[in-house]
Amino acid sequence: MTTRRQFLKTGLAAGTALALGPAWLHAAGSTAGALITRAIPASGERLPVIGLGSSATFAQVARQEDVSALGAVLNRMIELGGTVFDTAPGYGSSEEVAGRLARELDITDRLFWATKLNVAPRGGGKADSKAARAQLATSLERIGKRPLDLVQVHNMGDLATQLPILREAKAAGKIRYLGITTTFPAQYEGLLRAMRKEPLDFIGTNYAIDDRDAEKTFLPLAKERGIAVLVYAPFGRTRLWKRVAGRPLPDWAAEFDAQSWAQFFLKFVASHPDVTAITPATSKPANMADNFGAARGRLPDTAMRKRMVELVESLPA
Repeated sequence: MTTRRQFLKTGLAAGTALALGPAWLHAAGSTAGALITRAIPASGERLPVIGLGSSATFAQVARQEDVSALGAVLNRMIELGGTVFDTAPGYGSSEEVAGRLARELDITDRLFWATKLNVAPRGGGKADSKAARAQLATSLERIGKRPLDLVQVHNMGDLATQLPILREAKAAGKIRYLGITTTFPAQYEGLLRAMRKEPLDFIGTNYAIDDRDAEKTFLPLAKERGIAVLVYAPFGRTRLWKRVAGRPLPDWAAEFDAQSWAQFFLKFVASHPDVTAITPATSKPANMADNFGAARGRLPDTAMRKRMVELVESLPA
């Protein structure tokens, strides 16, 4: 399976980046124009449309002894103007390691921290409220920002038990925003019901150029209900990299300032007006700079979005 890491290992761009160093990477991760930001409906606070996730390769590196690359990724995002960092206790050592690295880099308060709460059994069941409170306390301690920006119930885990705990924490000034996440199709109907019923600040779910169900479900309802949306898996995890393996970026991508396949995929997601921020995971500073190029310059319009979809759908899955 082709991944973006393999693109960078084998591509000329990767060799050039290593040769020319951070100054070149800064230019490569930027395009002309102001930073694209989106407002959180509950407050009007604006967030950069591109952030950083900590599952996948970030989580893999966090389990290793040498985690210096992760500090470089976090610092790179801050240098480029990013703030949104999405993590979870369920992502192995990611939350703990990121909290420590941010303190060492003195950037804890410059990040918009989004973490999660879930102690419900896998496959459903009732969460232990004492364990849930303990997990939240641990996250607050690991991250060290007061108040913590956002905590969401991870994968729809026993909302009846865990959402009230988050409401209590918000009322006490321990967290600023709360929400719910899922990327599992079997839980989509439950998330939609919760969005209609519960007062939520955020949801987090999957959305990509080849995974567009959210356009008909979550995104219209989020707009109606005034809920911010964090997007996960904008590359279809590794699915989209496989589809474009060995293919050059089309020349017409320049019409919306996309300089790489990563920016092509991210700008498609960012061009939906009801997306608040996108959090692709990476453990590579070069990837972070590449991703962040999607937060500047033009975004595709409706006609261009259709053309982009048609191209991707013409490629073997």
